[in-house]
Amino acid sequence: MNFDPSEEQRLFAASIERFVARDYTFETRRRVVASHDGYSRDVWAALADLGLLAVAIPTEYGGLGGGAGDLTSVMEAIGEALIVEPFLATVMGSRFVARTGTLEQKNSLLPAVASGKLTLAFAHSEQGARYDLAHVTTRARKTGAGFTIDGDKRVVLHGPCARTLVVSVRLAGDDTDQEGIGLFLVSTDVPGVSLAASRTLDELRAADIFFADVHVPANALLGETTCALSTIEDVVDYATALVCFEAVGAIRFANSATLDYLKTRKQFGVPIGSFQALQHRMVDMVIEYEQAKSMASLACATVDAETDPVRRKRIVSAAKIRVADACRRVSQESIQLHGGMGMSDELKISHTFRRLTMIAQQFGDADHHLERFASL
Repeated sequence: MNFDPSEEQRLFAASIERFVARDYTFETRRRVVASHDGYSRDVWAALADLGLLAVAIPTEYGGLGGGAGDLTSVMEAIGEALIVEPFLATVMGSRFVARTGTLEQKNSLLPAVASGKLTLAFAHSEQGARYDLAHVTTRARKTGAGFTIDGDKRVVLHGPCARTLVVSVRLAGDDTDQEGIGLFLVSTDVPGVSLAASRTLDELRAADIFFADVHVPANALLGETTCALSTIEDVVDYATALVCFEAVGAIRFANSATLDYLKTRKQFGVPIGSFQALQHRMVDMVIEYEQAKSMASLACATVDAETDPVRRKRIVSAAKIRVADACRRVSQESIQLHGGMGMSDELKISHTFRRLTMIAQQFGDADHHLERFASL
């Protein structure tokens, strides 16, 4: 399997790198994080102008028709620059619409996503569910010409940034049944929807979202199905593969920053990078990067091409196990090799450490994916 980027992908990656170098410095990011919204609408518009938001949108809806493989350079740049805009959340939401939405839903939402006019988020995680995708207690009941939704969603990443939510609900069965789960499109300004916004350890915006007697029309049901679990698993695996590549970008920065520090920090009159023990640790970090990149590439290729869900799950889990381990090792080594200053808020490496720590947990930690891998 050839993982070398195409000429178009290389040009795309170069344009992203130029944008980050020019318009998304670490100081710019700090201002964005400290802002009221937690992300920049100007940056979001710039990402749309670059075509990033259109990559995964089908061509018939104003997109470029790309897959996870075409998003690898984007995710790597996001990881390296620690971009906090709601890119992955919107990609996940648009994938739900593209895969299961009606023609009306696709025509209404996907062009708006591609042009940067609409942000999305996936509201799924609940208290006590941990990584069990079938654990859905938020319920919707048929009322008149539509539905009424009641329940809570916890730590919805980029929930405060979204205009429309893709919400998992239970339409039938017990709380952990695999059948009876549906998906609804719910605007965040609908009466009965309330958000308790927060900031995560890695400075992304999240929210606990509460639905109290929320009335939505019948056409808010995404795909008109109550068997949405397989779609949820597909989209979460897709997002897991992408976040693995975000980790690759963050690891690459951590390695580069650590190597520069080893070359400049002196003890006993010589750079500490001349000490053989530290050279060995740096080599181990490079090996972690190469292995993580290989597994992330395999995962992205798999979610694009694999039709067997069991094989897809095994490969994505294997990639997440390897990447989560690399996140832990590289983040901790980079901080230790920087010494005490590595934890200072002024240094980007401390923020990279936080993001790598969170990526290791996102969409399932290593223990969860080891268990899933072994069970398939």
